[in-house]
Amino acid sequence: MFTDNTLTPKEAVRLCALGTIARQAMRYGELAGSVRHFISRMGGPQLELMGTSVELLRYEGLVEAVGGSGMEDDALLSITAAGKRELKTLLTAPIRPGSDLSKLIIALKMRFLHLLEPAERKALAELLADGVESELVRLIDLRGVCAGEEGEASDLVAWLDHDIAALESRLAWLDAFGARQ
Repeated sequence: MFTDNTLTPKEAVRLCALGTIARQAMRYGELAGSVRHFISRMGGPQLELMGTSVELLRYEGLVEAVGGSGMEDDALLSITAAGKRELKTLLTAPIRPGSDLSKLIIALKMRFLHLLEPAERKALAELLADGVESELVRLIDLRGVCAGEEGEASDLVAWLDHDIAALESRLAWLDAFGARQ
């Protein structure tokens, strides 16, 4: 984790792999392909996100081979108790605002949200809403400063208005979502 306890790219891949395998046991090759597909579709192909091996999860005791030995025989993998604990840690970690990695991590958390208890789901919805609120406050402040400037700043204000509207919509959605948990 970064010093602010947000997830690194490596941990985003871990979250994807552990969440996927927590949903159902699958073969090594199938898991690797599923992780690669989801990560590349959400964040684009990035070497730093593709470098983590599923085999490392097995070595660390987070997943185990069932009826095989691992990568070499495309064994069926399942999550271990330690893997479930790690998954919960990753799912409940704070999110660093305003980055492409954050977008990926939020998508992963929403994808595997059902693996948490109801109180933990509600807390995660509140955590996500807090992050959106913080970003909204920053953009509204920036808009206020830029609105008084002339010329090129008007294009920036229009862009900020677009982002502010999107964040307000996301916040309303998260509030409604949190209320349902």
